[in-house]
Amino acid sequence: MKPSPFPGTPLLSGTDPDQKRRQILDYFHATFDRYELLFETLAGDEAYYVKPIPLRHPLIFYFGHTATFFINKLALAGLLERINPGFESMFAIGVDEMSWDDLSDARYDWPAVAAVCDYRRQVRAAVDRLIRAQPLSLPIGWDDPFWIVLMGIEHERIHLETSSVLIRQHHLKYVRPHPAWAPCRDSGVAPDNTLVDIPAAEFLIGRDRSAPQIYGWDNEFGTHEASTAAFKASRHLVSNREFLTFVAAGGYADDALWTEEGAAWKTFARAEHPTFWVRDGSQWRLRLMLEEVAMPWDWPVETNCHEARAFCAWKAHTGGQPVRLPSEDEWHALRRFAGIGDLPDALPPANLGLAHEASSCPVTRHAHGPLFDVVGNVWQWLETPTYPFAGFAVHPIYDDFTTPTFDDRHNLIKGGSWISCGNEAAPVSRYAFRRHFFQHAGFRYVVADVPASQPASRYETDHLISEYIEFHYGDEYFGVPNFPRALARLAIAAMGDRPARSALDLGCATGRATFELARHFGRVTGIDFSARFIGVGTQLAEQGSLRYTLTDEGELVSYKACALADLDLATVAPRVEFFQGDACNLKPLFTSYDLILAANLIDRLYDPALFLNTIHERLNPGGLLVIASPYTWLAEHTKREAWIGGFKKDGENFTTLDGLKALLAPHFRLLGEPRSVPFVIRETKRKFQHTLSEVTLWERT
Repeated sequence: MKPSPFPGTPLLSGTDPDQKRRQILDYFHATFDRYELLFETLAGDEAYYVKPIPLRHPLIFYFGHTATFFINKLALAGLLERINPGFESMFAIGVDEMSWDDLSDARYDWPAVAAVCDYRRQVRAAVDRLIRAQPLSLPIGWDDPFWIVLMGIEHERIHLETSSVLIRQHHLKYVRPHPAWAPCRDSGVAPDNTLVDIPAAEFLIGRDRSAPQIYGWDNEFGTHEASTAAFKASRHLVSNREFLTFVAAGGYADDALWTEEGAAWKTFARAEHPTFWVRDGSQWRLRLMLEEVAMPWDWPVETNCHEARAFCAWKAHTGGQPVRLPSEDEWHALRRFAGIGDLPDALPPANLGLAHEASSCPVTRHAHGPLFDVVGNVWQWLETPTYPFAGFAVHPIYDDFTTPTFDDRHNLIKGGSWISCGNEAAPVSRYAFRRHFFQHAGFRYVVADVPASQPASRYETDHLISEYIEFHYGDEYFGVPNFPRALARLAIAAMGDRPARSALDLGCATGRATFELARHFGRVTGIDFSARFIGVGTQLAEQGSLRYTLTDEGELVSYKACALADLDLATVAPRVEFFQGDACNLKPLFTSYDLILAANLIDRLYDPALFLNTIHERLNPGGLLVIASPYTWLAEHTKREAWIGGFKKDGENFTTLDGLKALLAPHFRLLGEPRSVPFVIRETKRKFQHTLSEVTLWERT
């Protein structure tokens, strides 16, 4: 018997808390029921323990995973007690090839299906009691306990879809037809795909965390200013028939059509056609979730991202037009052109959210303006890797929902499929998968003269680099002012009325002082020996922002971001440039500066005397040299015989300041007395370096 209509994700506002509580309770039970109904398609217990594909756990994991998610998150929030700590550890993680996923069967003693069923009953009862008893006020916001309840429900709806894909990848002997999961039986002649003109557009993408309307995942919030040139989009999703022309033309054999990554996947998988296509003599059949059927040529083809990209490359090559997948911005432009709103409760008729059969359907069934299937039927692969919008922040209860995918390996999919429910059905949702993964996903193509933009999505995770990003652009600790900014201000004040045409920040690390000096100087050059440090400054100068992780304790990290605009430095970026270089052996072009700042540099040089004896050649007469250093002489950086101070000489203490005076005297005079400037470097959440750097000012004579 076909189940009753599946409820959509609830609005978070309203005037009747009791009614909203009942709605959430119905939403929870309907989702829990439907998820368990999916697993009724498995033909016996053995099907739970055989992996459908090597890159995933067996289905017993996913049967338990969504229930343990409720307990793990609600316990973290202090709203529920643990029910079965063993299950809540075993079933916690293992869904996306992340470094912490452990897919080795040898390390799991999977419980009996009946035991997991019993556990699910206990979880259902516990969450039911919580929903009934927890105080509820409207609207429900990001920090509300009911947000976490909805998080669990929406998470299970994600796995309703991803588990259905795994069941589709299971051997047919492990599945059986089910009346609640009957597929579409309609098929006809596939249409000729034509192009629709999409006009240029400018609009804002991103949701407001203070007024969320419906539940959303962290990556949906923030702001992104989109601007798209005019382009053409295929009227229909690419059908099985249209894709057959690519297969018949030898598209899988032609490596020139595939990216390097795609060709590697193709070779590894020995792919010669779409994964769900099945050869039957001279005919083709299509594997659905629970059965094989004669190929419905007018249904959308289902591929991974590599296959979709290769088809576009083939079509571009054979047709002489710039064919590719849409970008995220372009998908939103064509969605707006078709008149489709943001939220699922205002969507046009579509094969979405289990509103129809449990499969795809003909690409000609659901018109959305002049286009078809802008939403629904199958997900649509985009050319855009997932990335965070400006203002991105993780939810403290689920801080690793999206951040592990900020790696340029996960591409966005949009529009939803026949089984995409709840938040998944919202056009504002942002889901991404590894490019070799299969979802119920196909694609439409665009013809565009402008290449798809590739926003930076990567988080900087190198421990040392992240430490210095935080040191330069992050929080201030224990009331100690930002050190690079303090040095830049001190240097600018010391310049007085001297010319301020150009400055050199030597040993600039990640570049904060370089930007700060550009408030006063017409041109500032930042140089560092480390290309990794220079990469940070360059990215900030070019893109204005970056994201990084900070070690909290052990393997736990915090996710952070910095932006020049937030530091009032965006306008000076055009006056800044960064180069990799050796302070003891600079290229001749780095000369004629009015100021040189050498911050925490001299005690890290292999030949500080050489640097000090020649630095005047880089500085204009009357210019200033600012040296800051804690004088931490270490043999690992500077051989003992190359130290310029910090030792006994002729039986007396010979300090680094003594060495500076001796080496700089021929070309510089010391201005004023040395001063100490403190700085703090965060190593972990509970460990910090607090250091004093001695600053001296020298005028070239």
